[in-house]
Amino acid sequence: MAVALLLAAGLGERLGLGEPKALAELAGRPLWRWSADVLLALPEIEQVVLATPAGAEGESLAASVPAGVIAVPGGAVRSESVLLALRGGAKGGVDPDSDPDSLVLVHDAARPLLSAELVRETLVGAARNGVDAAIAATPVTDTIKQADGDGRVARTLDRSGLWAVQTPQVFRRRALERALDVEAEVLAQATDDAWLIECLGGCVVVVPAPRENLKVTTPVDLELAELLLARRAGRALGRS
Repeated sequence: MAVALLLAAGLGERLGLGEPKALAELAGRPLWRWSADVLLALPEIEQVVLATPAGAEGESLAASVPAGVIAVPGGAVRSESVLLALRGGAKGGVDPDSDPDSLVLVHDAARPLLSAELVRETLVGAARNGVDAAIAATPVTDTIKQADGDGRVARTLDRSGLWAVQTPQVFRRRALERALDVEAEVLAQATDDAWLIECLGGCVVVVPAPRENLKVTTPVDLELAELLLARRAGRALGRS
């Protein structure tokens, strides 16, 4: 069993909607709700904690959460939201001392095409002996070049071992708690939480993820996500 932390505190300025990204409408529903419903339907997930934006909009979101979801105010940076959501889950009834090796799943609400299969595969990856975290990722297929501040190419990287990191990311609870127990300045540097585990020398493994598990950042991403959701719905109808 695992606790799922759904991060919806981002402002989403590049989306240009004048409201937090999680509240953007996608195929008739708020963006955050797509991932929340997938997590709520999984028996492997015992609790879902939603980290909401600050202010009145976050309070409005918190008031609309379905049964089974605990809403807590998120932080100024990503890993602070993870920390606050983890604490909020403990207050909501999950005993953090019951099993320090229990699993904590972290997912960005901005990735609305989350699938039950990917959640399960990532949980299995994190449950392996000796593993502290398992992260969804896709192999890099583009040629990657490193450039200086003036745009001059310094070198071309070998892409054979490079992965583009996504969420969900699943952690052993005690490993995640230890990784988050750092100064605020360090938390602010973390673009993903697995980096904090790596800094402590922990073992992080990648779990291959589908490319359609995209992150909504721009209006084009929102349009693409709607098309992919419509295709997914069509496939489901075809099977029924």
